[in-house]
Amino acid sequence: MADSLRDILDAAARGVFPPPDGTTTVVPQPCARDAGVLAFTAHSVVFTDEDPRWVRDALDALECDALAATMNARFLTALMERTGRVTDTIDVLLAGAPLAGAPPVALREIHDPAHPRVAAALRRRDGIRVWAADGGVLVLGHGVAGRLEVAVEVDEGARRRGLGRALVTAARQLATEPVWAQVSPGNARSLRAFQAAGYRPVGAEALLRARPGGAGRSGDRS
Repeated sequence: MADSLRDILDAAARGVFPPPDGTTTVVPQPCARDAGVLAFTAHSVVFTDEDPRWVRDALDALECDALAATMNARFLTALMERTGRVTDTIDVLLAGAPLAGAPPVALREIHDPAHPRVAAALRRRDGIRVWAADGGVLVLGHGVAGRLEVAVEVDEGARRRGLGRALVTAARQLATEPVWAQVSPGNARSLRAFQAAGYRPVGAEALLRARPGGAGRSGDRS
């Protein structure tokens, strides 16, 4: 029996990755909310409740490099049409181990569901906790397969002062398990902040979410 998505993620956080054999592993969705694709070095993972035979047939039908097939726009479009889901972008997926010590920035825990960053997190994560700093916000919550995910927001007037790096460092110090981050490849400033804070890239992720106002087809079957 194949490992669950959580097993695969836990191993990747430890630096143990699926074999770089050019194949694709298909595993069930961890919950109705989350479906998508992970791409590691020469190995992909598709997490969906769709028939694995459909996934493999759709990949085989592409005329592209097999190592890039699961992140090919044509496959992702077919998967979204099949499941009735949408996606925003393909993200770089990073992970950081828990870190000892006090956060490098003063934080106060808040409860503000109206904050745009918090509102976005509430749609995608469970068990949300939020901290405010002078000029920024730090959000932690459990997302894909229950992994601990971080999101930060830095005010325009507080940028280019190292606050983003301090906030994502603080996330590791507040955590007792690996912390995951999804960052758009074009957001070079954010990528640099996470890497400076000790997070390391582990792969790419296309997260498929239900269309606004309704669940995707896979979610409807649960």
